[in-house]
Amino acid sequence: MKIITYNVNGIRAALTKGFDTWLKAANPDVLCLQEIKADESKFDKALFEDMGYHVYLHPAVKKGYSGVAILSKDKPQHVEVGCGIECYDFEGRVLRADYGDVSVMSVYMPSGSSGEERQKFKFQWMDDFHGYVGDLKQTLPGLVVSGDYNICHKPIDIHNPKSNAKSSGFLPEEREWMGKLVDSGFIDTFRHFNQEPHNYTWWSYRAGARNKNLGWRIDYNMATENLRERLKRSAILTEARHSDHCPVLLELE
Repeated sequence: MKIITYNVNGIRAALTKGFDTWLKAANPDVLCLQEIKADESKFDKALFEDMGYHVYLHPAVKKGYSGVAILSKDKPQHVEVGCGIECYDFEGRVLRADYGDVSVMSVYMPSGSSGEERQKFKFQWMDDFHGYVGDLKQTLPGLVVSGDYNICHKPIDIHNPKSNAKSSGFLPEEREWMGKLVDSGFIDTFRHFNQEPHNYTWWSYRAGARNKNLGWRIDYNMATENLRERLKRSAILTEARHSDHCPVLLELE
């Protein structure tokens, strides 16, 4: 199973930059999208259905904001829209597809960078989501939580850890939460294969950050411990430039 997660920062904007051509070449079995910024009326399902995908959306209620999607070559046995917590489901943050002994979730975690109120919302999300996935992995045999976590876990995951020590996305509480997630039985699949620095998945549009590779690694495919033996490969696909993020690949046996 070839899984790719990608925060496209607006599906319609990404399509103007050749996203569909890239998708045909990348050819994942499951594509988890975040920040689609489109509801059912604005998301061109037919385009992707013609490529052989089943398309599932969880858009935000607010137009042009947030939202997640899953594109799947095989039809899932079950699709779960939302997490059952109204304030998060209102923003279109969680979507899950179940395939036998593997379930794949597309998740767009809140950013706290716009101010204190949203940071507080993010901290609440962290508490609630940790409980939610903790319960899920008791009932689902293998769970992959793919998406934009809006958190760098360790200093190796951010280009300037010292100057960003008090930045949302690299706060001590956020980094500790990522550690707690790993300790609870999730594998950071990229780091399972690659311990090298300078591997990032998001870059600011300012000051040529991407060309200088001044980035943050905030997009993950986290897999439950019982999938460890099936992990085959993971890679950050930096050549894809349809967004301020890039895709992250996970291959399972």
